[in-house]
Amino acid sequence: MTQIHPTALVDPSAEIDASVTVGPYTVIGPHVKIGAGTSVGAHCVIEGRTTIGQDNRIFQFNSLGAVPQDKKYAGEPTELFIGDRNTIREFCTFNLGVPGAGGVTRVGNDNWIMAYAHIAHD
Repeated sequence: MTQIHPTALVDPSAEIDASVTVGPYTVIGPHVKIGAGTSVGAHCVIEGRTTIGQDNRIFQFNSLGAVPQDKKYAGEPTELFIGDRNTIREFCTFNLGVPGAGGVTRVGNDNWIMAYAHIAHD
């Protein structure tokens, strides 16, 4: 059974595996998919068309799937894809892609991403 802290806000249309844990004050929006065995820490925001694979560990205070920091972006339906078995430490930002560069920001498998990293569009 999914363990969602009572203070977390999860959109009912988000697709979250039953084994996922979600920490306090985290916000998960529509169009988000989170795979088996992933844990999401406190005070995270996961939004946009974001897919997170299996067995990821997402620490507190991360922003994943926000609109890209690109002045040309005009609201197109772009994506963020995070693979399996990644560790994402505190205060990271991963943005959606932009149409001119393929529209998808991709993070592969088995990465250790340290605190305060910014992974921009594409």
